[in-house]
Amino acid sequence: MPMFTRSASAKWNGTGKEGKGWVGTESKAIETAYNWQNRFGDGSGTNPEEMVAAAHAACFNMKLAFVLDGMGMTADEINTSSALTTDKAPGDWTITKIHLTTTAKIPNGDDAKLQEAVENAKANCPISRALNAEITVDAKLV
Repeated sequence: MPMFTRSASAKWNGTGKEGKGWVGTESKAIETAYNWQNRFGDGSGTNPEEMVAAAHAACFNMKLAFVLDGMGMTADEINTSSALTTDKAPGDWTITKIHLTTTAKIPNGDDAKLQEAVENAKANCPISRALNAEITVDAKLV
C-alpha cells in the first residue's frame, strides 16, 4: 500500500484566553469552532485533546479489528472509549496518559487471544505510535 497524506487546518484570532479559533479537515467531516473555554473550562464544543482522544479510539478499534482478523476472529462489534489526561509537565502542558476502555463482541471469542490482540493494537495503531504518553487499556469480551 502506498504512503498517503491526510490534512486538516486551523485558524486562531486574538489572545490565548479571549480569542477564538476554527478547525477543519480536508474531508469536511470536522468543521468547528474552538476556544479557551472549550479546551480548559466547561464550555461546549470540541478541543484539540478531545479530537486526539477520538482519533485514538477510532484508530485503535480499526487496528484491533485487523489484528483479530489475522488471528482468525471477527468481531461483530468493538466499542472503545478514550480518556486522555493532560497535565502541566516540566515545561508546559503535555498529554501524559490515555486510558482506553474496550469491549468486543466476538462470536466464540477467546479472552486470552483478545488480550493479546489488544496489546498488539495498543502498541501498533498509528495514533498510539505518534503519542509520547502512557497508554493503558482495559478490554473485555461481551
